[in-house]
Amino acid sequence: MDQVSRDEIGASVAAHAELGDDYEHAVAEGLVDRIGAEVDRRVDARLSSASRRALRGRQPGTFATVVMGLGSMGLGVGATAVVLGNAHNTGAASIMVLVIWAAIAIINVTFGNRR
Repeated sequence: MDQVSRDEIGASVAAHAELGDDYEHAVAEGLVDRIGAEVDRRVDARLSSASRRALRGRQPGTFATVVMGLGSMGLGVGATAVVLGNAHNTGAASIMVLVIWAAIAIINVTFGNRR
């Protein structure tokens, strides 16, 4: 609780002592309002910091990562099928398949590091 709130509560107690029992209800309401405002301020601060921590800890782009992984696998398998299906020279086709998968791996690693 900050010093201003403590001073206000102290002033409420002093007012109650000076005014007596006739103003007890009004002093009590003012005190409850001040304490309620302080509680609200603390709750808001905790919720704000908790939501910031939750956002920092969350893995952004999970859906994009899955789409990227599945899409690259599909394209890699398709490209491999095309190269091997039209291959007259299996040595050159094997090298081409390695180049295709190396390019896919580099793209996925780059995409993963960017996130």
